[in-house]
Amino acid sequence: MEIDAWVWWLVGATGLGIALVVTAMPELGMLAVGAVAASVTAGIFGGDAVFQVLVFVAVSTALLAVVRPIANRHRAQRPRYATGVDALKGRQAVVLERVDGSGGRIKLAGEVWSARALDTGRTFEVGEEVDVVDIEGATAIVM
Repeated sequence: MEIDAWVWWLVGATGLGIALVVTAMPELGMLAVGAVAASVTAGIFGGDAVFQVLVFVAVSTALLAVVRPIANRHRAQRPRYATGVDALKGRQAVVLERVDGSGGRIKLAGEVWSARALDTGRTFEVGEEVDVVDIEGATAIVM
């Protein structure tokens, strides 16, 4: 019993799909789509093996050339919303205990934080509003 070429292409696409799931390499998915395109070519058009391989190479290369740079660009982008301590940077706080270069306390986002002045010569008194410049450990750096 002879197996048609389109079936072999689908077996190859399935193997690439399984490898994609196991390794999480999106390039394998693009190769799997190329194998499906070659399978369709073999099944519908019945082209010879060289034509099927050319379709596989053309579709896979096109996907790699177009989709991969877009995916890399999206992966390299920073998240739009800051979370954790990054979300506290740039916010305003109220001084609860005098803040200077050696320390103090502020109320930031509804919580009490230890704080230190960015400029060691500067002092902030109780009730003043300060801007949080950075967070170092559990201490807010303010100005």
